[in-house]
Amino acid sequence: MFKKVKRTRAFVCLLVMFAVLLVWGFAENAVQAPAADGAAEATVEEALDAPAEDTLERDLAAANGETDFAGGTVRVIEAQEDEETTQIDFVSGMQAIWESTGLANGDWQQYVMILIAFVLLYLAIVKGFEPLLLLPISFGMLLANLPLGGLMDDPTFKYFATLQEAQQYAAPYGKEVTMVSKMFWDVGGQVFTSESAALAAGFDAALPTCSRYFRDLYQVADANGGLFYYLYQGVKLGIYPPLIFMGVGAMTDFAPLIANPKSLLLGAAAQFGIFIAYILARLLGFTSSEASSIGIIGGADGPTAIFVTTKLAPHLLGAIAVAAYSYMALVPVIQPPIMRALTTKKERSIVMQQLRPVSKRELVIFPIAVTVIVSLLLPSAAPLIGMLMFGNLLRVSGVTERLSKTAQNELMNIVTIFLGITVGATTKGSTFLTADTLFILLLGVIAFMGGTAGGVLLGKVMCKLTGGKINPLIGSAGVSAVPMAARVSQKEAQRENPGNFLLMHAMGPNVAGVIGSAVAAGVFIALFG
Repeated sequence: MFKKVKRTRAFVCLLVMFAVLLVWGFAENAVQAPAADGAAEATVEEALDAPAEDTLERDLAAANGETDFAGGTVRVIEAQEDEETTQIDFVSGMQAIWESTGLANGDWQQYVMILIAFVLLYLAIVKGFEPLLLLPISFGMLLANLPLGGLMDDPTFKYFATLQEAQQYAAPYGKEVTMVSKMFWDVGGQVFTSESAALAAGFDAALPTCSRYFRDLYQVADANGGLFYYLYQGVKLGIYPPLIFMGVGAMTDFAPLIANPKSLLLGAAAQFGIFIAYILARLLGFTSSEASSIGIIGGADGPTAIFVTTKLAPHLLGAIAVAAYSYMALVPVIQPPIMRALTTKKERSIVMQQLRPVSKRELVIFPIAVTVIVSLLLPSAAPLIGMLMFGNLLRVSGVTERLSKTAQNELMNIVTIFLGITVGATTKGSTFLTADTLFILLLGVIAFMGGTAGGVLLGKVMCKLTGGKINPLIGSAGVSAVPMAARVSQKEAQRENPGNFLLMHAMGPNVAGVIGSAVAAGVFIALFG
């Protein structure tokens, strides 16, 4: 019944039809363009020629994002067309569709960040580099840098000068009205609601001519924020890292540390890298708060690094989190050369005596005593130390097995997902692709190396003082990458003496390093927070 049409002929017909549509679209544009241009010129002229408003209206315009940077603040003229056109402009429609895609709105920084996310996903999935956190971080990085994704967008608000106006606007939507004191920056007559907005518009808010003031306004939520914006509040408010510490405490056995209290010194010595990195960061021009956040990478404890950074230098969070977890995965690569360089074959072959048994009473008293002592001496470390010891108390008390398992598994896994994916979402190209990120990565390596060296060197000193009873290799486990650093010590010892089992001895400095990094974090927060 139907004649078979050749593929070539069908393809040519489609091309001809598409060409006809394009010609029609361009012809329609040519007819409509003069009228549209005239209307646009009138609208622009009307806006720029708007009469000067008083200070209140000017501030409201700035607060509501209705600002023109060409010659001053103006109100956006909200005019509705008398007649809504029902004509469809083919070319304009196709252009509008294209402009609404992520491809048309992305910049080179976003695409570079997407490539970096692919590399980190490869390292997490294929190479197994800290996959439990590096995979969520890298996927969060991917999602946050997809153009127009809006997953980390802040909520937007509409501001009003009077309560009556705000209530009138909010009533149809059932939204609440709140009164806020909003800060404004006046830079040479141009008004902004944040210093970053002024800088983005090409104005220096640090000039002496800039004045800052507050104004009481009424705000109504105009649009909700993105999904990650709300999940990120757990990071911003310091909720997720202590919960992670609770899970770590529930999984940690402090018996090796209790049996050999001297290993606490090794855990403290391994924090040496934190302060080396801090000093170098200050020399490179970072502020004290930024240098503290960078230095804490040397503690080899991701949640601690995130906790400190959110309080002291939140703009560096993405780079510091990526560096911390990447280098934690590289502990088996970074540490062995340093351990071999600083010890002799004889020292690495030392076999340590078996640890004494630890009673349940000691196990129960330990977390309570550590919480009280550390919190009294360093209150800023209480959130981390307190939750770490609470988790451990759930483990050793013997009466909360179900809570202990929840802290170790379900809760730990949920918080890890939220923490990783929201931290990854903070890695925007504009803040991540900078020279500072390269310095952070470099200083992170130095911090890890310094921490390893500090622990091994104190191990050598203790080896001499005890007459060769302590193997210096356990000092490297003082960085708090539990239990990876302890396993590295065990592996290096068995390279020289296959019958040497250092794992339990190395676990003492290893868990002491967790406490040490939390204390170092508390010191930085107390000094610069």
